[in-house]
Amino acid sequence: MIDTTPPPTPAIRFSVSAPSPSPQLRVRLASAGPALWRVLDPTGRIIGHVTRVEHTLGERWGARRYHDRVGGFRAVGEFWSIDDAVAALRSS
Repeated sequence: MIDTTPPPTPAIRFSVSAPSPSPQLRVRLASAGPALWRVLDPTGRIIGHVTRVEHTLGERWGARRYHDRVGGFRAVGEFWSIDDAVAALRSS
């Protein structure tokens, strides 16, 4: 018999504790909502946003960057570590 049960949908986990990216990335995070943080460069310029996403295999980090051409945010991707999510924002 084939299992037709859909896989669980990832959910945002509401948390007030800010993640701690590696100091080598030279960014700071500012709360922008439940499980959502602005990523700021050393001058205070917003690079993008990261969000904590609960996944069946563990915690993931979604990265989004604002693009003027589309007039909104564009997903950069989901990552298994906060450092990978921030690095992707810095290089996008």
